[in-house]
Amino acid sequence: MNKLATLLLVEDELETANLLETYFRAHGYQVLTAFSGEEALSLAQSHAVDLIVLDIRLPDIDGFEVFRQLRAHRRTRDTPVIFLTEKRERESRLTGLEMGAYDYIAKPFSLQELRARIQNILHRSRAEPAFDSLTGLPGRPLILEHLRAHLERSDWGALMIGLQGLDVFGERYGFIARDDAIRAVGLLLAGVNHENGDSFFLGHVGEGWFILVGNRHQVNIILPQVVARLKNALPYFYPLQDVEERPPDLPVLQVALSQVYGTEGPFPDPETIIWRLMERRKASEL
Repeated sequence: MNKLATLLLVEDELETANLLETYFRAHGYQVLTAFSGEEALSLAQSHAVDLIVLDIRLPDIDGFEVFRQLRAHRRTRDTPVIFLTEKRERESRLTGLEMGAYDYIAKPFSLQELRARIQNILHRSRAEPAFDSLTGLPGRPLILEHLRAHLERSDWGALMIGLQGLDVFGERYGFIARDDAIRAVGLLLAGVNHENGDSFFLGHVGEGWFILVGNRHQVNIILPQVVARLKNALPYFYPLQDVEERPPDLPVLQVALSQVYGTEGPFPDPETIIWRLMERRKASEL
C-alpha cells in the first residue's frame, strides 16, 4: 500500500523538508514538497495526494488557512492531514484536531513515529467504517451521504453538539473515562431523538461531536431538549469524590453546539456543511 502512496510535505525549513523527503522516498513513498501555503494548495490540486503533512507556521498563509482551503475543494476535501506543531503549542494542536485533522506531531519529532502515524492513517482512511466503532452511530461516510441528499433543498437544519474540554478531561481521568463520556452523549442524543419520533438523522462525526439533521423547524424544537439533557448529565461523567469536593484543577466540561440551515445554501458539497458547523461551535448559553 505504502509504495503507491503519495505524500505532500509542506515545510518551509529547507533542512527539515529535505530530510523528510529523503526519508520517505527511501521507504517507498512518492513525495511532493511545498515550502509555502500557496505552493501546497497548488500541488494538492494538480496531483493525486494520499496524505498531507502540514506545518502550521508557513511564510505566507498559516497551516490552518491551508487546511480550510483544502477542505473547501472537492478534490482535496477528504485528504488526510497531519499537522506539524511546535512542542509548546498545545492550543494549536487542539485547534487542528477540532478542525478535522487526522493527527498532529510536535517538533522535534521521530521520523519513525511520523512514518508509523502515516501508515495508520492511510490504512484507516482507505477503510473508513460506515458506523463509528465507539458509539455504533453512523460515521462520516454515512453523514456525508445523508447531507449530500440535502444539497438541493432548503427545508432542513443541522445541529452539531458535543462536549468542550474532553481533551483535558481525558488527560485527567484517562481515555476510558473520556470514551465513556462520548458514548453517553451518543446514547442521550439517541434517546431524545427517539422521544421525538426518530425524526432526525443522528451521526457521530468523531472526537465526541455529533450531528442531528432534520426539518429546520424541528431542529429549533429539539435544541433546548438536548442541551438540557446533556447539562443535567455532566456531573455523572466525573468521579463522585471530585463532584463533591470540586478540586481547583477540576477539568470543566461544557455543552457546545452550532447550527446550519439549508436556507444558507447553496452548499457546494456536504463537507462544507460540516466545516461550517465546526467553525461555529461555542459553549451553549441555553
